[in-house]
Amino acid sequence: MRIIDTWPVPTAAAAVVRADGTVLGTHGPTAHRFPLASVTKPLAAYAALVAYEEGAIELDEPAGPEGSTVRHLLAHTSGLAFDEHRVTAPPGNRRLYSNAGFDVLGDHIAKASGIPFAEYLRQAVLEPLNMASTSLDGSPARDGVSTVDDLVRFAAEVQAPASSTPVRSSKPRASSTRASRASCRATATRARTTGASASRSATPSPRTGRAPRPPRRPSATSASRARSSGSTRWPGSPAWR
Repeated sequence: MRIIDTWPVPTAAAAVVRADGTVLGTHGPTAHRFPLASVTKPLAAYAALVAYEEGAIELDEPAGPEGSTVRHLLAHTSGLAFDEHRVTAPPGNRRLYSNAGFDVLGDHIAKASGIPFAEYLRQAVLEPLNMASTSLDGSPARDGVSTVDDLVRFAAEVQAPASSTPVRSSKPRASSTRASRASCRATATRARTTGASASRSATPSPRTGRAPRPPRRPSATSASRARSSGSTRWPGSPAWR
């Protein structure tokens, strides 16, 4: 990691997190706050999964352009253009990387929960993971600010969710398009939440007032796919189609 010392930038830091959530090593000023740009999206996606878990939203409810759902927004398959609210393809037809889609997602969660999205993110993700140096002031697609130390905490949770994590995996669904499958894999890489404890309290969420969803079991198909790939986790993401 010392190679980053030669990068022509004012400040650089890095960390490596193993698949089991442990930290292999860090280098540089890991407490320095960096603009996250599009690394904001995994945090926003995780907040969306908390909102789903709490019953504030459904993954297949309408959101965004006509025919689009929350699932499409997460998977960049809503059809929205890169940085403007213009539809360029039918929902579910193509993977089109879209900042606008995550802006719509943030607005949708804010409306459903009655909480501004930045505050929802803070309560649902940042505080539980002790990401005290992370904040969002602007777009959920690009305006996060964080440190390597905080991102290590998030990466560790993604890789090996703690038993107290407020998110479980949703059951993956078969995709109808190659683009959706590719976007699902990208979303899973950035925001996997599988493997969390299935035994959870039924205490209502302080944000929504609703009890958490009951535990789900993977289908025989998803379990078989996991075994064939060598994975011990559910092999999908909530943005499966």
